Formats: sequence, structure tokens, C-alpha cells
Amino acid sequence: MTIKIKRIYEPAEAQDGYRVLVDRVWPRGVSKQEAAIDLWLKEVSPSTALRKWFNHVPERWEKFKGRYYTELDDNRQHLQPLLKAAKDGNITLVYSSRDQEHNQAVALREYLEKLVI
Repeated sequence: MTIKIKRIYEPAEAQDGYRVLVDRVWPRGVSKQEAAIDLWLKEVSPSTALRKWFNHVPERWEKFKGRYYTELDDNRQHLQPLLKAAKDGNITLVYSSRDQEHNQAVALREYLEKLVI
């Protein structure tokens, strides 16, 4: 089992496995066909209020993760499709942010890895 992350603007590849979009809003300029998404799981993305507060400010990263993990803890039922897919094989968390180090997919992968290991 591997949990990868990838920007939606990068081409889909066979080794991506099960591709899950973890953004609350569909990314601009990408058709559903070219995105090759198996599941769009809006429910596991950060709340709109948290997303706006974070605004990809690196200095807020650790606080963002803590608040995001609290949201995930409160909504664990929405994680079931991800946990099942992760146990069945490789998954790729797909996101649209330009910041490749500080985004919800990075935080979500850390969270999921603690749950499945």
C-alpha cells in the first residue's frame, strides 16, 4: 500500500492507482475526463473557513494541520472509502494547490498513514 500525492495538472499514470480528488472545489481548467479521477471526496477536504484562514501561509502550516486533523477526527466516516482503497492497493491524493509542500493532500497523507500503519 502506497499513498501518493499529485497535482491535478500533472498527467494521470497507471501507477497512480486509485485517484482521489481531495479539493472542496473542482480545479479550474481541468475536464473530468482528463483528470481521470476515480472519486471526488469533498468531505475530507478542509472546511471553507479553515482553508481561507490557512491561505497557504507556511507559518500557519502546523496549526493548520492540527485544526484539519480535528476536522477529520470529527468526520471519520468520510474517510472509509480512502482507508478501504489504501488497504486494497495504491492510491493517489490529487490536489490543485500550487504549493506542493503545504496543502491538504500532504496533511491528509500524513493523517492516513498513521491510521493504516
